[in-house]
Amino acid sequence: MLTQIHKLSRTRRVCKSMVIISLFLSIILILIFSINPCSQTTQILIPNFNLNYFKNTQTTPTNISHVVFGITGTVKTWHTKKHYIESWWRPNVTRGFLFLDETPIEHLPWPPTSPPVRVSGDHKGTPYTIRMARVIQGTFKAENKNVRWYVMTDDDTIFFLENLLNVLKKYDHEGYYYIGTNSESILSNTWFSFDMGFGGAGFALSYPLAEALAKNLDVCLNKYQYLHTSDHILRSCIADFGVSLTQEKGFHQIDLRGDISGLLSAHPQTPLVSLHHLDAVEPLFPATDRQQSLNHLMTSAKTDQSRLLQQSICYHHPKNWTFSLSWGYSVHIYEKTLPSCFLQLPLQTFEEWEKGGWPAFMVNTRGLSQDPCEIPHVFYFYSVEESGGGGWRREVVTTYVRRLPRRLLPCLVNGNHSADYVDKILVISPVKRLVTEGSRRECCDIIQVEKENSTTIKLRPCMKYEMTW
Repeated sequence: MLTQIHKLSRTRRVCKSMVIISLFLSIILILIFSINPCSQTTQILIPNFNLNYFKNTQTTPTNISHVVFGITGTVKTWHTKKHYIESWWRPNVTRGFLFLDETPIEHLPWPPTSPPVRVSGDHKGTPYTIRMARVIQGTFKAENKNVRWYVMTDDDTIFFLENLLNVLKKYDHEGYYYIGTNSESILSNTWFSFDMGFGGAGFALSYPLAEALAKNLDVCLNKYQYLHTSDHILRSCIADFGVSLTQEKGFHQIDLRGDISGLLSAHPQTPLVSLHHLDAVEPLFPATDRQQSLNHLMTSAKTDQSRLLQQSICYHHPKNWTFSLSWGYSVHIYEKTLPSCFLQLPLQTFEEWEKGGWPAFMVNTRGLSQDPCEIPHVFYFYSVEESGGGGWRREVVTTYVRRLPRRLLPCLVNGNHSADYVDKILVISPVKRLVTEGSRRECCDIIQVEKENSTTIKLRPCMKYEMTW
């Protein structure tokens, strides 16, 4: 009996303790969570836990201040190259340096419209290619604060900076990235590497990779001094760090000769980032010189870089016409209904950089047929205007005109109609920036065919299940 009394007493003490503990915890919970939702000065009474999980740790988007350019050139050719750089360089905005092989005494005082100049010839007795490979080291030493990307290129390359930034934003600048493209020429890639970013087209290095290169470059240069180009040396060094090339088709080496209008009229579905070797090909527009052509292309680029050279294909079935648009550059009219997969192949208006490769190019091409149903009427970009009201841009209107007659008989089979009378084409596009990543090419409608020998095309987003043909 006495044992049972003791057990009952212990049970009561335990229950009493549990009640006290429960009351204490209840008070704490009330203090923590009793918040006045209408008060603007409410404080939550909680222990000092680490709340880093809830902080917004996302970095700011990559902008032009995060990119540094390392540009190679020579004093001997600078006077013929400078207009390429000055077409895209933005004084007091873009960062970087032009590395020349010697002091440009005859070009002093140095113009503020050109990048700041450095001399890369301070390693006397070393091959020119080695000195050029050191540009990445010199660029990194000169600019390494608040930098995310280093872009290496040549002095005869032009860049489209907004498109470059949109490409770089896709990648983590804290990772190890080597971004660029190989050559359009099979032979050039065979001689060097199919996995090399050609420096003429330009290639981008993320900060960690550029830092690793800069700190270990002497070892790499000694190891690969037998290679014949700085691009190949740097590519071999980068491979030793375990990094491969990330291909971006918007960089263009242009290892081609002659008329590249066929290539530019069928640009891949990706932002146009760069063009190289423009002094080795014909002017981009007829009846102009190279500098005038470049300035003219930049006119459309200033209005909408996101659409520049982007291809859209649409049809006017009453006349059996097919339109292929390269925004800001050209419009082609075919007097026949042709599928998109055919028109996305560039017309081979150009020639090989070096003879002997078979196949010659890294892209499939269409030959210059004499069939009038497969040779287009060609219209080139002429002007651009922004329309709208109340101070708001609502549409962009680009005009394309016929520069040269086609000089072929019309394609009159199967009820087709001649387009010889068309002199001008107007293209209406939205103001909204075009996103190419994971998107479809823009669709278009022919909204006016015969008014005053002109045709009007309107670009628009494709409907969900819409097919262009």
